[in-house]
Amino acid sequence: MFNREIWNEIFATISANRLRTFLTAFSVAWGIFILIILLGAGQGLRNGAQKQFESDAVNSIWINGGTTSIAYAGFQPGREIELNNEDYNSTHIKSPENKITAASVGEGNKTLVYKNKNGSFFTRSCMPDHDYLENCKIVEGRFVNNNDIDQVRKVAVIGLPVQEALFVNENPIGKYISVDGIPFKVIGTFTDPGRGDNDRIYIPVSTMQRAFNGQNKLNVIWLSTGDATIEAGNSLADEIKNELARKYQFDPNDANAINVYNNSVEYERIMNMLNGIKLFVWIIGIGTLIAGIVGVSNIMMIAVKERTKEIGVRKAIGATPSSIIGMIIMESVLITSVAGYLGLMAGVGILELAKKFMPPSDFFLNPEVNFNIAIAATVLLIIAGGCAGLFPALRAAHINPVIALRDE
Repeated sequence: MFNREIWNEIFATISANRLRTFLTAFSVAWGIFILIILLGAGQGLRNGAQKQFESDAVNSIWINGGTTSIAYAGFQPGREIELNNEDYNSTHIKSPENKITAASVGEGNKTLVYKNKNGSFFTRSCMPDHDYLENCKIVEGRFVNNNDIDQVRKVAVIGLPVQEALFVNENPIGKYISVDGIPFKVIGTFTDPGRGDNDRIYIPVSTMQRAFNGQNKLNVIWLSTGDATIEAGNSLADEIKNELARKYQFDPNDANAINVYNNSVEYERIMNMLNGIKLFVWIIGIGTLIAGIVGVSNIMMIAVKERTKEIGVRKAIGATPSSIIGMIIMESVLITSVAGYLGLMAGVGILELAKKFMPPSDFFLNPEVNFNIAIAATVLLIIAGGCAGLFPALRAAHINPVIALRDE
């Protein structure tokens, strides 16, 4: 394999047939290039989808009030169904994940003022477990707790952009801000991976109900399904909807009366779709790569035919069939390996440029290829190169020296 004379002959053959070698190498390089680009694009779609779901816990159910659209039990359609604290308490009991639930009411933009700084920011009321369901991380201080809810405290947890806007070079913890004219004490700061979820503040839901005339109404209730399966989550969602249907006297099949949404179902649907795209990408990419490898095999067949007399001379002076086979296979492996590596590097380079210069997108993020996949692709190319040269090499090994010497 490391015979210098054989390698010199291989390079001489390649040099004498530059155009043929280039076209052969290009077909292999193009195949691996397309495979890497498609895999990177598929991963970019997956990263974008996962980023979308980072803003909320995937294993959660959301419950929203609505308006009936079906007549039921003597009631006409068009009735507004509003959730309340009692609904939250009954839902809290059903949550399988250590009773992790949350609720909100009256959210929207409010004017925040601190000293001579002011701004309009999204204000959401919440329960103590809301930070888990929203995937937000406390940077300093703490989140809303049960004492805040029970004692109807005027406290607020603010996002980092709010801190930057109102508290320039000042620690906000313990300071008071005005929320639509009502003073609230800042008890913590947070960051959230969800896009747009940082430009907001959280206050206790009981405080929102009392201070801003929310009464005991709730706009939305969340609960965690923990490690429950999709089927178990759907069963829980149906149980909650049926219970609310009995309480508020609406048809359980009325999709507009109450919206009970299992977030994990949507997550699984999107991931399954992306897995299907990934499989399709592999089929297209490998098909393109195989086309390049077949091209290498055909070219090597032609090369063997052109060198029939040369191979006959070799065998006549004592070259063994194994040495002939080894030379042909090594030439094939060399072409496919070098071309494949160049295609691999070109594909990775394009993906890196895309990551650097591509504008931010909600659905496409950080296109990349797993390092192990890149290594596996390189090994695959080396094996494929050997296979591409095997049949031409076997043909060369069976050439009759006498007949080969007569070849013109």
